[in-house]
Amino acid sequence: MMTTDQHSHPSRPLHLRRWLPLLALLLLAAIGYGFGLHQYLSLATLAEHRDGLRAWVAGNLALALAAYMLLYVAVVALSIPGAGVMSLAGGFLFGWALSAPATIVAAVVGAAIVFEIVKTSFGAALAEKSGPFVQKLSKGFAENAFSLLLFLRLTPVFPFWAVNAVAGLSRIPLNTFIAATALGIIPASFAFALIGSGLDGVIDDQLMAFKLCAAENGAANCHLSLSASALVSPELLWGLTGLGLVSLLPLLLRWWRGRRA
Repeated sequence: MMTTDQHSHPSRPLHLRRWLPLLALLLLAAIGYGFGLHQYLSLATLAEHRDGLRAWVAGNLALALAAYMLLYVAVVALSIPGAGVMSLAGGFLFGWALSAPATIVAAVVGAAIVFEIVKTSFGAALAEKSGPFVQKLSKGFAENAFSLLLFLRLTPVFPFWAVNAVAGLSRIPLNTFIAATALGIIPASFAFALIGSGLDGVIDDQLMAFKLCAAENGAANCHLSLSASALVSPELLWGLTGLGLVSLLPLLLRWWRGRRA
């Protein structure tokens, strides 16, 4: 006759297996930060290696695009800062018409990886141990998941990695998460790709300013003033926020009809 302790043993490997993907993701993120990957994801690095990168892309377009997408997936999945810079670099290297769709696919894949890992680890543990209030809140979020996720994706206030993790804690189906994420990042992806496709003039101006500064003060006292935040206008951010608010209209209409009923 099996004891209670014997019955509990088979479930332990299952619980451990649940957390292994999360531990692997955290380990890879730590390795990425340890090697300083985020420090290389800058417009200054892009400007410094501009000619070499463009020459390699011109001779190996398919390979370069695949490498760009794989790196973008890794950046999103490991929550490494630099996705915005990569979107600009994609527009610069591949042109907006090619880079924007590639960026959308890579971002969705990376986000889905985080979503699934959080859902099967933290999300599953929360569902097992949560009380009625948390379960009701999670159910309510899941029922309006598409509209809420679309709002969070369109509005640039909420960090991309945080939305991935929070969504994984709820009962949102994977297909709903993917659809809302893909649709929500379309405007920003095309906007960043378009800005990136016009970076040549900005880089030339900054390189000229750097050379003049270096000639007068020495290279050690000068630096390239290139940042993604300086290229993204407030009007673009307000426009994306407006789109996010519009995406909430179906949810507000549903709530209003429920109140009337």
